Formats: sequence, C-alpha cells, structure tokens
Amino acid sequence: MEISVTINGVTHTGDVEPRTLLVQYIREHVGLTGTNIGCDTSSCGACSVHLDGEAVKSCTVLAVQADGHELTTIEGLAAEDGTLHPMQQAFMDNHALQCGYCTPGMVMAATSLLQENPSPSEDDVRIGLEGNLCRCTGYHNIVQAVLSAAGK
Repeated sequence: MEISVTINGVTHTGDVEPRTLLVQYIREHVGLTGTNIGCDTSSCGACSVHLDGEAVKSCTVLAVQADGHELTTIEGLAAEDGTLHPMQQAFMDNHALQCGYCTPGMVMAATSLLQENPSPSEDDVRIGLEGNLCRCTGYHNIVQAVLSAAGK
C-alpha cells in the first residue's frame, strides 16, 4: 500500500506492506533510528512518538494507520540549529538517563504529558509516565527532569 506520512515536517511517501509497524517504517523505511524498538508488546514505551501531537507507542500502530498524519520523533524535537528541546535539556541537566535506551520514548511521553498538564505534581508525572519503563535510573531523576521542564 502506498502511504504518505509527514515526519518531523518532511513528507515521506512510499509503499509498505499492510502489516508494517509504524516503528519499523520510521526506522527502516525513513532511516530515523532514534525511536527504539524495545519489547514489541507495548509494555516499555521505548518506541513512543507523537502522532498528530499525542504520544503513542509506535509498535502498536500500523504504518498504514499513519497515512495522511503528522509524526514527531525524538529527532524532530530539537531546533534546526541543534538547540535542544527544553525536555531534552532537562533530561541532561538532571542526569535523567543512564544507558539511554528508554530516553527517546521517555522524552516523547514527557513532552506529551506537559502539553496536557503544564504544571504537574510529582505524582502526576509518575502516573503520566507509568507506561514507559526504565531499567537503569530508578525514575527519580526522570521525574525531576519533567518537573524542571514544566517550569520552562
């Protein structure tokens, strides 16, 4: 099937098999490898992207379902001049990453959370990110990063 998806402001058109997952399309067809494949069961959130502005786990969406829609991946958050998005900067400033595998998905979920709730409590952040797993950090610094970014 032919699909046309705008990813990070660039329209990509091409043929995909109907069973192609959105995460596979992003990584293999478009070549944006910042979106990670973690579990393929929607448990970890490493593949989170924004679909029409809302965070989704791209391992649960078929590429054909994104036809005609807009996606933002982790590569699309930073400014064209390389200036990091405030959430990306907050993750760096608060040491909210270790191995970094979950980080793109966490950042995408966290930015979506702040769009919905610009002034979250610590509990709001923990609940809002409970669909994203990190095996390294213990979450404390991730929560602090989100709270820090909320103030910007």
